[in-house]
Amino acid sequence: MKILVSLVSLIAFLLVALPGPLYKFGILDLGTAFTGFKFGVFAGIAALVLLGIQVLFKRDTVRLSSALTAVILSAIAIIIPLSMMNTAQSVPPIHDISTDLINPPEFVAIAPLRADAPNPAAYDGIETAEQQRDAYPELQTLTYTQPKSELMEATEKAVDNLGWELVNNDASVGIIEATDTTTWFGFKDDVVIRVTDKGSERLVDIRSKSRVGGSDLGKNAERIRTFIEELNVVLGK
Repeated sequence: MKILVSLVSLIAFLLVALPGPLYKFGILDLGTAFTGFKFGVFAGIAALVLLGIQVLFKRDTVRLSSALTAVILSAIAIIIPLSMMNTAQSVPPIHDISTDLINPPEFVAIAPLRADAPNPAAYDGIETAEQQRDAYPELQTLTYTQPKSELMEATEKAVDNLGWELVNNDASVGIIEATDTTTWFGFKDDVVIRVTDKGSERLVDIRSKSRVGGSDLGKNAERIRTFIEELNVVLGK
């Protein structure tokens, strides 16, 4: 029984831990990877049930170290997928976020890189804008007094600090484009930052969009917030 509990808990853990890297390196498709999550939850629950049976009926075979390991592996297998499901239910099912919902910054140099992506480079439209407005009302155009050249330099520095891949820096039109690759699944999400003059002020807008997936689990909004914080740090605000 002890071996069975350990084996099932390990399988549960692997069903949750491995799909990300396997998808990242092109071994699994995304649907199969997420199916692994589902079976990981089932296997995790099964491991805990088996452990309970072992404790009740074969207590003399229970070892604290192996039991604790089984609980930890099973808990990870159960908690991570359920946490993702909970997050998905708490955010709108969108993947294109912008601080300017009327005239979102457009992808230029990145557009060809998204040619084969399930999610096109074009903005997703009014329905997405309405859902974003309800879910993330704090994401709005930023206003700065620094010169445009200084903001462009600070933006590039912030992009570098965050570990994003710089794709385009066009100071003539005030556009910087970059790609952020997530660690676990290797999802590529694209970002475009636009700096424009408005009298004595400068307006900064950020747009972040996933290449794949219907819901981003709030990742693009989080990315924009992180960028804003980093930009302000670079500017000494």
